[in-house]
Amino acid sequence: MTTYHCPKDGTRSAVSALTWRCPVCHGPWDLDFTPAPGITLNALSGRANSLWRYEEILPLSAPSVSLGEGRTPLVPLTDTVSAKLDHLMPTLSFKDRGAVMLAELARRLNPERVVADSSGNAGTSIAAYCARAALPCTVYVPEGTSPKKTEQIRAHGAHLVTVPGDREATALAARAAAEEPGAFYASHVFNPYFLHGTKTYVYELWEDLGGRLPDTLAVPVGNGTLLLGAALATAELHALGLIASRPRLIAVQAEAVAPLAAAFHAGADDLLPGAAAAPTLAEGIAIPRPPRARQILAAVRGSGGTFLTVTEDEIRDAQRDLAARGFYVETTGVACWAAVRDGLGQGVDRPGSVVVPLCGAGLKTGMAG
Repeated sequence: MTTYHCPKDGTRSAVSALTWRCPVCHGPWDLDFTPAPGITLNALSGRANSLWRYEEILPLSAPSVSLGEGRTPLVPLTDTVSAKLDHLMPTLSFKDRGAVMLAELARRLNPERVVADSSGNAGTSIAAYCARAALPCTVYVPEGTSPKKTEQIRAHGAHLVTVPGDREATALAARAAAEEPGAFYASHVFNPYFLHGTKTYVYELWEDLGGRLPDTLAVPVGNGTLLLGAALATAELHALGLIASRPRLIAVQAEAVAPLAAAFHAGADDLLPGAAAAPTLAEGIAIPRPPRARQILAAVRGSGGTFLTVTEDEIRDAQRDLAARGFYVETTGVACWAAVRDGLGQGVDRPGSVVVPLCGAGLKTGMAG
């Protein structure tokens, strides 16, 4: 295994130490990892039909906890916009890409227990993969989490803790539990192994598009794990000489909870003080203070991208529109389609050059009222 390092102050820690954040600045870890050369389109032929086919670019190999995650379809929505159907993953959300990495890491470290916090999808995914790895798991969720998601967490055998208050209160409760001896904090925010799982979203696009990427990747952003994984993948593919240029990243937030969009459009490098938040249908991205805010803002700016926000009415309408096209997607998962369907896809140079993720199944939340 490699080591963690803090991007802010350079502090390092062995992965085996179960230190879930930088002890100096208390920020998230990054990972000392460089992909091995050798991944080519021809080399992928005959490999496992899951995200583990990209073994050269993953920090773990030979998994025992896989549920066959990855390799989700890419289908057109319009002449210029395509959707990647990550709501067809084993637990019905894209979070399986990162959860399998955390569960595989935890299995090798053999902690006394696994702790996670979530607005729902990450919790269901961690619960499922911990069940696969035979690891005891406790998942903290905020009150008001979709009953379908909490039912799924319990079904996988995890202990569910409902925390009064919002997503921030839930994170604080889980982090307190993570400080106890013998705990592995399966944080999709603080642990960089999760990002190395979500980056496979882009490697699959690269493979399915014959060795290229679309001009634009639109991604819903709360804690930013899919966006940062995408940024990581595009940087790696460029460094390996496998793409000539990187796509722009379009980050989408709900207008009701848009601290990153506000900071971006104000020209700030970090979150603005006193950001307001209101209830939103897009519960999966309702994060008022994402710990990796600086990295997210830098990634979007570095790509030449921007932030877009969507209203609650736009979310409702986009969910109905996708359902009418045959795609039953949860309310968070429709945010990118809501953002791009009437504008961003117009005038783009080549067909299919905008890709949006449908990142959670409608069965998890039902239709918005």
